[in-house]
Amino acid sequence: MSKRNSQAAKSAARDRLRQERERQAKKDKARRQIIVGASALAVLAAAGGISYAVIQANKPDHWEAVKSDTVVAPANTSGKDGTTVVIGKDTAKKTLKIYEDPRCPVCAQFEQTVGTTVKKDIDDGKFKFQYVGATFIDNKDNGEGSKNALSALGAALNVSPEAFLEYKAAMYSTKWHPDETSDKFKNDSYLIEIADTVPALKGNAKFQTAVKDGTYDAWAMAMSKTFDDNKEGVQGTPGFTMDGKQLNNGSPLMTVEDFNKVVDAAIKG
Repeated sequence: MSKRNSQAAKSAARDRLRQERERQAKKDKARRQIIVGASALAVLAAAGGISYAVIQANKPDHWEAVKSDTVVAPANTSGKDGTTVVIGKDTAKKTLKIYEDPRCPVCAQFEQTVGTTVKKDIDDGKFKFQYVGATFIDNKDNGEGSKNALSALGAALNVSPEAFLEYKAAMYSTKWHPDETSDKFKNDSYLIEIADTVPALKGNAKFQTAVKDGTYDAWAMAMSKTFDDNKEGVQGTPGFTMDGKQLNNGSPLMTVEDFNKVVDAAIKG
């Protein structure tokens, strides 16, 4: 081989090596760009996921949201947002105001023991009954049952005062009232099952739709606020007031005898 040919071969080999290195460098650059791009996308996706999670965590839940909704007041109510619920004969001169939380176990005991006496006194015209619903037990366990049950009571009240009283009694009964640690009232199906024990509510499509659609959810929150803002100083349930004054020094009236004694004295003034 001539010297000239030898030099040409070496030059060609160097060109091929240079070209191969350039091709490899381009491949390495492209791979790095893909890796960087994928990493950036992953970071953005993670950031987006975190942002979404933060937004969701700070997004008001249903019950907080309905506080700003227009209140649909049930029939048989009066006052601002329909939060005044008074049941009884017009001839009754006094009004007994009872404060109750649907999930309250002491309220359930009161209703099971004294509830029929209260109902008889209302029917006899001994006093009018004013209902104030509370939902503070939900706050203890981030529950929904008190609010949901109160909304369902609004749906029952929309049917009639009698349906409301019967439904409330059924909710507090030994058969249906759950343990305080159980939030069964958050389930519409359970509330409708209880309602089926009340003649006026059994199979009542309008009532059931109102429960499922949450027609009276905003009303329930407005009613709950009347408990929170009450001027009589009632802080727990069951609570009892007449003429703006707490009865029995704020202690529950857990027997028929105690109830009659305290209420009779309040009526007499």
